[in-house]
Amino acid sequence: MSEDDRTRAMRSPGDGRPLPPRTDGGPLSGGAPAHQRPAMPGRDASRPPSGPPPGARPGAGPESASTHLLPAHSEPAPPSGDAPRPGAGRVYGRERSGKSPVRPLGRRDEPPGPGEPPGPPRPRSPRKRPSGRTILKIVAAVVAVLLVATVGLFFWINSRLAGIEGVLDNYPGRVADTPGTNWLLVGSDSRKGLSAAQRRKLATGRAAGQRTDSMMLLHIPDGSDRPTLVSLPRDSAVTIPGKGRNKLNAAYAIGGPKLLVRTVETVTGVHVDHYMEIGFAGFVGIVDAIGGVEIDVRAAVDDPKAGLKLKKGRQVLNGSQALGYVRTRKGGALPDFERTKRQRQFLGAVVKKAAGPGVLLNPFTSIPLAMSATDAVTVDSDTGALDMLSLGLAMGDSPVTTVVPFGGNEIAGGGSAVKWDRTRALALFDALKNDKPVPQEILDAN
Repeated sequence: MSEDDRTRAMRSPGDGRPLPPRTDGGPLSGGAPAHQRPAMPGRDASRPPSGPPPGARPGAGPESASTHLLPAHSEPAPPSGDAPRPGAGRVYGRERSGKSPVRPLGRRDEPPGPGEPPGPPRPRSPRKRPSGRTILKIVAAVVAVLLVATVGLFFWINSRLAGIEGVLDNYPGRVADTPGTNWLLVGSDSRKGLSAAQRRKLATGRAAGQRTDSMMLLHIPDGSDRPTLVSLPRDSAVTIPGKGRNKLNAAYAIGGPKLLVRTVETVTGVHVDHYMEIGFAGFVGIVDAIGGVEIDVRAAVDDPKAGLKLKKGRQVLNGSQALGYVRTRKGGALPDFERTKRQRQFLGAVVKKAAGPGVLLNPFTSIPLAMSATDAVTVDSDTGALDMLSLGLAMGDSPVTTVVPFGGNEIAGGGSAVKWDRTRALALFDALKNDKPVPQEILDAN
């Protein structure tokens, strides 16, 4: 065995290195490409040998021959006289047209090589848009989440409302139910929940017990008319059932919310459907929860007793400033009358901001507001979250605001009290009782 044969036997076929030439012209190793094999002498290169190749096992057919003993394959020579075309060749055994070299198979979006003509751009499949059914499923899922959150928030608020038992109980001679919905809104001077430092800061004093600081009657009509908000001056001279002539706020001091409701129904003839009360601490908490409230201060106020000093003009008041603003008696020829006007102005501004989308749709303001409101207010035992929602919507509907017509003073409860103008006061309350708009002459007079 020659040196070349030993080297060829030790080499692995197809390792990519060139094989040493054979001097005998015999078959090459199976690792050599078939198109590089020379034709064997004395044989027709275009036809495979008829006998078994050298080295084949006896009795083995062509199928069992080793691959390194396969016959060589060569291209047939072109006919004489026809020169091969430049760049011409055969692809998969067939002659191809064109002069450019054959590109290997690969991705269609690969850039062409040097000297290659650019191929046609690969068409891109259009982006698949979500179907209508998919969009409906997404919308339904969002609506379901919002519905669950709303229902959960409703029950949560409803469970936090503190109710007063018996405040709206029937009594002999009570006014029959009247059309529309009537709320008695009371602001008390209760210091409950305020520390000593907070009392000094808010200038609420050390007064013990609990009295009404403001009272309003809100009428929500059954029709499309605007709601009506009527201030009831706390120093109004009225007849308290079983207690004689006294100031209106004395009814609360003597018999609490229950006697106050009965007194208001007796002197107005209007059936009260809901009762809501808020103290000083809750008042401040609600205003701070909504980030303050904008008020147009019509005259500069400097009242050390209320802890308040404000300039004239539109400005945002925080909780302590707002409390002083509705409590002060400074300003105006009739301090108590001006005070009720400020209370109506402030209440409307608070409810409008609280009911705005910037507060309700923002969980960082709506949740603290709900917590502050439910901690601050006290309602009758039959009032729930839906009733509170209707109250907020009514207050945000720009209600007609007025005060009970009055004229002069009288002595009641050991002091000077506000005397109502009986004729005009009856016209005002008759309109509410019959679910009618308040006559314009009453509003103009006030």
